[in-house]
Amino acid sequence: MSIKNKIVLLFVALVTLIVTIGSVFVYFFNLKEQQNNFRTKLKNRALITAKVYDGIRDSNYTVLRRLNTATVASLYNKSITIAGYNKVHYYLFSDNPGDSLYLGEDIIEKANIEEVYFFTIKNKKAVAVHYNDNNSNFIIAVAASDLDGQVYLQQAKKTLLFALVMAAGLSLLAGLVFARSLIRPIKSITSEVNLITSNNLSQRIKIKNAKDELTILAETFNQLLDRLEDSFTTQRRFISNASHELSTPLTSISSQVEVAMQKNRTPDEYREVLQSVCEDVKELQQLTHSLLDIAKTGSQGSIDLTEVRMDEVLLKVVSDVQKQNTGFKATLNFEVLPENEKLLCIFGNANLLYIAFKNIIENGCKYADDHQSIISAVFDRSTIIIKVANNGDVIAESDIQNIFQPFFRTQSAQNKPGFGLGLTLTKRILALHKGSIDVESHPEKGTIFIIQLTNVLSMS
Repeated sequence: MSIKNKIVLLFVALVTLIVTIGSVFVYFFNLKEQQNNFRTKLKNRALITAKVYDGIRDSNYTVLRRLNTATVASLYNKSITIAGYNKVHYYLFSDNPGDSLYLGEDIIEKANIEEVYFFTIKNKKAVAVHYNDNNSNFIIAVAASDLDGQVYLQQAKKTLLFALVMAAGLSLLAGLVFARSLIRPIKSITSEVNLITSNNLSQRIKIKNAKDELTILAETFNQLLDRLEDSFTTQRRFISNASHELSTPLTSISSQVEVAMQKNRTPDEYREVLQSVCEDVKELQQLTHSLLDIAKTGSQGSIDLTEVRMDEVLLKVVSDVQKQNTGFKATLNFEVLPENEKLLCIFGNANLLYIAFKNIIENGCKYADDHQSIISAVFDRSTIIIKVANNGDVIAESDIQNIFQPFFRTQSAQNKPGFGLGLTLTKRILALHKGSIDVESHPEKGTIFIIQLTNVLSMS
């Protein structure tokens, strides 16, 4: 069932339930009011008859019978009885012959106790009144059919039932209008979303000024589309650049092999070709490993996290960089090592963190005039701040925004070995560890990479 139909049915059900409850309340209120009114009429008739009977004081009931015969509104099929406590019935009158009202001992007793006792007999409402003054003491009872009340209640039932049907019908129409107005923005969002494809990610959902839940939903969709567009753009650029970078060493290898096979050559010439091919293969292998490392860090949450001591990671990186590159120098400074080891640790993956910091420190040595990187680490109560500085060429402000893009290289780095993937991989690894990396580059201070990571103490 569609949401539109659910809304309509729910709206109709709620309105019908409310009107039904109101109708039942009105009906029973009228029923109670009608019963009270009829009881008042019975009681008044009984008291009037008692006073007339008390004033006669003889057995001539002609006047009393004429009074009782007189038509009284809403007292139909009435029966009137006057009796004493000895169960003797002094006076009996009924509109219909054979319909006299005889009072039993229980009725006489209850009337004597309660003064006014209402009861039902022969489908008629009745009242027994204990009449007691200085000279008379007797029970008078009046019974009658409330035909007017029955007609009134029947008419009230029909009116309320008609009102219920009308309310259900009107609520159905109102629910349809309300549901359409409510669903219309959702349909609009759906139709606009259907226009969005991988080739048309620039399409956005139109947002109205109203700050309601649907506007928030549209804004959320647009934010999702922004992230998807950025992701697709980065992916396309990455694939394009990766294809180009992979084709370069492959083309070089293929060309050298084809040239070598065109004629017989001396062993030294073949050795020279193989050596060149071997260098291209190593370059291709290094590029492939870098691409695989970036692919592995592409989905967040796909790594195992344990407690990692950052001082140990940095010490290992500095040692390996200097061992593997004899011309490089890396200096590590710890301002103050805290006594609490938790301040030195983060939740992370030691191997990935090693790759990230090795890329930054190696880059610092590679692009510095003195081939030196200076690393400093500060451990405070919640954050580990690591700075990697070198005195290499200044990075232009416009290039700082792009140095973390795959295969991007500054103008001064064109003659340096590498593929432009190290910083991309580093940033992705730090993002997996909820860390951040910023760059500052000045002619006097050199280039400084600032990395911030959250320690385990503040996360526990």
